[in-house]
Amino acid sequence: MKRNSKRLKSLEIRGFKSIPFQHPLKLEFGDINILLGANGAGKSNIISFFKMLESMMKGSFQRFVAQSGTSQRFLYYGPKQTPEMSASLRFNSPEGWIEYYFKLTAAVPDRLIISSEIIEGKIKQDMEAGQAVLRSDFSESALYYATQAPVKNLRTLLDSCKVYRFSDSSTSAPMRQTSEVDSAHYLQSEANNLAAFLYYLKNNHPDSFRRITEYVSDVVPQFREFYLEPANGYISLKWMDKSPNDYVLSVDQFSDGSIRFIALATLLLQPEETMPFVIIIDEPELGLHPYAMGQLNEMIKDASRHAQIIVATQSTAIVDGFSADNITVIDRDPNVQGSRARQLSEKDYQAWLEEYTLSELWSKNIIGGRPV
Repeated sequence: MKRNSKRLKSLEIRGFKSIPFQHPLKLEFGDINILLGANGAGKSNIISFFKMLESMMKGSFQRFVAQSGTSQRFLYYGPKQTPEMSASLRFNSPEGWIEYYFKLTAAVPDRLIISSEIIEGKIKQDMEAGQAVLRSDFSESALYYATQAPVKNLRTLLDSCKVYRFSDSSTSAPMRQTSEVDSAHYLQSEANNLAAFLYYLKNNHPDSFRRITEYVSDVVPQFREFYLEPANGYISLKWMDKSPNDYVLSVDQFSDGSIRFIALATLLLQPEETMPFVIIIDEPELGLHPYAMGQLNEMIKDASRHAQIIVATQSTAIVDGFSADNITVIDRDPNVQGSRARQLSEKDYQAWLEEYTLSELWSKNIIGGRPV
């Protein structure tokens, strides 16, 4: 069985941030999923949901809530109007399907507790058709403590839905920092361990490392190669340019767009063995040259052979790089005062697409996703 045979099929969210409890936001996922919408429509709230899910699978849910805000920040118009939120995620595979449902409830003082967790499904060799109610301590997910299949396997799937955002490219940005060599078993969410992960790929997956180097060299004209040499268990991202001398440059000598592209190339061109099952990227277009955008689209398509890709964007270049079938428009519905999702279909816009690009239809508000 191929690794990518397990797929996140669907997601339903109720009562979370801009999503009313009575009018859930429903998403169906394919290999490539482009979330398109205006500012304030709710794209970032979907990203935030996956970040929260990550914290639940790591046993750090209460820390995430405390650092992100109280229940006022998570529940639709606050706990007085929406005392609880819920969500369900379904995974499909040739062996069957499994669905995870959970509910979060407001608690005093300004807390969120995990009030319900249920798994349901039928997975060959793992579970018969049926439903299981999980018992947690209300503070953290019962999945985090799971030791037996299928619960442990479900946690592995959910834990492999990884959110990445590379917006901070300042001199103090995580991706520019020295990292521990031993921190390299996966690329962290803000590329905190970028140098260590590249060093790991160089030594263990040379083909992937070569492809990353080639893409970076294509987009960053002066770049020749990475110079990755650990010292006392730590490593910094250094490099050499195409000049005839062998002068080693520091990570601070990469431009903002260059370091972001390096992080994206490392994420999307890494080998299948280290790649998350679901890669969620928030606004990858930030700071990239128009030429780099074309390369980014290529890398997204390449990565989708091994993982599902979810991209939240406002980039016309990304929109035009994919089919309408890959696009889900996120709008704010004035009738329900909340976010809604609408998946596009290529055949519905076939006549329009004979004369216009997708981004032109977007700018004309034909497909939605514009401020209203």
